[in-house]
Amino acid sequence: MKAHPRCEFFIFDSKVYYNNVPEQSGAFSANVISQPGHLSLYEYNIDKQASGSTDTEELHAYNAFIRPYITKDTAGSSFRSVTSSGGLNEWVTATGGDVLYGQYPMTASISREFLSANDSGFLNEVYNDITGREQKVTTLGDPGSPIGPLSTSRVAESAKLVPSNRRYWALRNRLNFYGSRSPHYRVTGNLDAHEDSYEWIKDYQDLNLISIPSIFFGSQIKPGSVSLKWYYTGSLAGELRDTKRNGELIQVSGGMHATDYNDKVAGVILYDEGFILLTGSWDLMPDHIIPMTNPSSSDSPKWIYYGAGAGDGVSTSTAGANFVSCSFDLSFEGVTETQVITMFTHARKGEANYSNNPTYLLYGQEQLQFTSSQVYEENPERIIANVASSSFTNHSASFRRQVYISRVALYDDKKNLIGVATLSNPVLKEEDQDYSFKLRLDI
Repeated sequence: MKAHPRCEFFIFDSKVYYNNVPEQSGAFSANVISQPGHLSLYEYNIDKQASGSTDTEELHAYNAFIRPYITKDTAGSSFRSVTSSGGLNEWVTATGGDVLYGQYPMTASISREFLSANDSGFLNEVYNDITGREQKVTTLGDPGSPIGPLSTSRVAESAKLVPSNRRYWALRNRLNFYGSRSPHYRVTGNLDAHEDSYEWIKDYQDLNLISIPSIFFGSQIKPGSVSLKWYYTGSLAGELRDTKRNGELIQVSGGMHATDYNDKVAGVILYDEGFILLTGSWDLMPDHIIPMTNPSSSDSPKWIYYGAGAGDGVSTSTAGANFVSCSFDLSFEGVTETQVITMFTHARKGEANYSNNPTYLLYGQEQLQFTSSQVYEENPERIIANVASSSFTNHSASFRRQVYISRVALYDDKKNLIGVATLSNPVLKEEDQDYSFKLRLDI
């Protein structure tokens, strides 16, 4: 079964709101889901408050977070996330019987990262396998080199080049892979007519990377459902949509230069991976200068600044009071696939004509014929209540054997009850009728 759940994120003043759900205060916490704009894994720790105490009575009194824990013993068990530089040191220094706690709540939300052209593609560090340290390159080569500015001095063979923005570099191969879907994915554009420069080189562009965790969209973001809207003082400054369903984010409406930049590609989306990469650097509203980066740098609204405030450190304290003039809306549909088993069960003619409901038998009859310490015999003369409908008032119609089916039981091949399906409304079945019930179960 394939479904398309709709997700919408609204970003304003460094806060993210998911599906228009506001902050909801509870009895123990200012926000019942811990963080606005987040999804809580397993929905643990709803309306609970953090507490640094390990005293059991105090934890109960404060309704503190549920936390995973391990007691140190000779088995040597540890959390999966334990690392040599972090939790392992805590584990080693703990004594026998100490309780070590994990971290809850576990939440997820969208995040945004602005990658400046000054360092997005420049390979200005090397990693030395021998020393295990990163070291700066002092002498740079040609910045226009296709592989970036490298050291002109000799570097040990054991040294490896390290990119400044590793998230972008981790996506470079994937971007080129999708180049067959659209040329705008490619890291390097086509050569111009004079063959002396490229249309673009993403390694040397200002980039805006928005990450969407898969918990929000499932197996894929549905092509053709993505919309990015930029609002300035409440008015729509521009909108991007993937109208061609090939990953291109095309400006469909804009501000003062809409006629110049509408239908222009401002970025691409990786549907399967959940990443949006924006490269559009034209002015949406050239007469408005606002700070949109951290550290603060004033510029006109552009798509490379879209989503500022979504976990990137940009706020009114770093960008200034004018930052609250901007708000952003990101919406899309996901693709979720659920394995479903469909079963049919049949109630044939002459079958399923008896009920264990006490009202099936006429009220007031003796249940027992005879009972003793050795014999238990029910009354064989009991009659079934007649519930056949009559067309006349206060008149009993002729008796017809009929039952109301309200539940269907599921049994395995050994006659073990493994499930019960309950009908929303009981179904009347008479003795000469056939019924088939269709059951669908998500597995």
